[in-house]
Amino acid sequence: MANAADIGLILLISIPILLMIGVPISVSMGIGSVLAMATIFSFDRMAITSAQRIFAGINSFSLLAIPFFILAGNIMTTGGIARRLINFAKALICFVPGALIQTNIVANMLFGAISGSGVAAAAAIGGAMGPQQKADGYDPKFAAAANIASAPAGMLIPPSNTFIIYSLASGGSSVAALFMAGYLPGILWGLACMVPVIFFARRAGYKAERVANFRTNFKTTIEAIPALAMIVIVVGGIISGIFTPTEASAIAVVYVTVLSFAYRTLSIKMLPELLLGTVKTTSMIIFMIGVSSIMGWIMAYAQIPNIIASSLLSITDNPILIMIIMNVVLLLLGCVMDPTPAILIFAPIFLPIAISLGIDPVHFGVLMVFNLCIGTITPPVGPIMFVGCRIADLKIEQVVKPLLPFFVILVAMLMLVTFVPELSLALPRAAGLIQ
Repeated sequence: MANAADIGLILLISIPILLMIGVPISVSMGIGSVLAMATIFSFDRMAITSAQRIFAGINSFSLLAIPFFILAGNIMTTGGIARRLINFAKALICFVPGALIQTNIVANMLFGAISGSGVAAAAAIGGAMGPQQKADGYDPKFAAAANIASAPAGMLIPPSNTFIIYSLASGGSSVAALFMAGYLPGILWGLACMVPVIFFARRAGYKAERVANFRTNFKTTIEAIPALAMIVIVVGGIISGIFTPTEASAIAVVYVTVLSFAYRTLSIKMLPELLLGTVKTTSMIIFMIGVSSIMGWIMAYAQIPNIIASSLLSITDNPILIMIIMNVVLLLLGCVMDPTPAILIFAPIFLPIAISLGIDPVHFGVLMVFNLCIGTITPPVGPIMFVGCRIADLKIEQVVKPLLPFFVILVAMLMLVTFVPELSLALPRAAGLIQ
């Protein structure tokens, strides 16, 4: 218990201090973990153990999927696929009031479902839709808020790097089951974002767009089919067992590369920059996974997760209250921490509590990702909020107020997903991926 108190205190003090003075979160986690380890081990053992844990943390074949999916998303952003998805979404939703904003939401869902990146969706779709919305007289602040709020849907709809990371942090939950479990909550996220837009459009007097003729809609759909087919190829191949998630990610890269060359929106000269961007993003994520493995090990060595679980269960044995407490904690964590480190650090702490309450690990994974997705659009960290504001050329304080209705309805959807497990488990159970 003494070791646990000392280690917990060092982690709680050192990491926030390092973050406040501008040290990157991955480095802060690594330094804090090493300082905590130094209280119980000699320097030699501390150095060897730290190196071993970093290697063990990143020595996973499934992690290879992350750079491939990131590269696929980067290629899609510059490969003309976003424009075709926007046209397809507009054909689907043009009859609804506030059609251009609704199109933005649907396109974010489609783009995110293919790229797996909320940030990429906010940048690619928001960047393409913004000028059109402004030209048609839409309020730029509300349009930006809708773009920001709907972009994280792609982090739930597979393929999703966050689910791959949760699979690693949870000790091997099925990636295929997690992918299938994310579909309905991800779609609910997008549909929920459409509700405030309907009320806003009616109040502002925005009318539906003119419905295009059948020939135009047919052409738009045909042009979008090759991009949409990637969802079927990647997710369908994983679920059917034709290939693993890692193999699927490599296939996704090949597919979007060929497709972008066919669209003549990608050239060989653009590839080095895309590859360099992928390497930078991947290196940050992999390094974070490695150092968080040190933290996870030292916390497990001191039995901190068990102590936290016992303390929480001693407060109440009501499963509903415990789930609400965990949701509140995760929502607060999402406000100040990116999803990757939050999952790596807190999944090993909260998952045993969830399992003790009879919650399926796949269901809990969806809850965790849903919570942290809300954090990506919430200050002060909110990476999707920052990207969405930069694309719209707006300040964050200008967008916060229009975002409030979206926050309210998304938290309501979180409660629905939390207490209706079948929303997460029905599809993986139907596919035979879980019992």
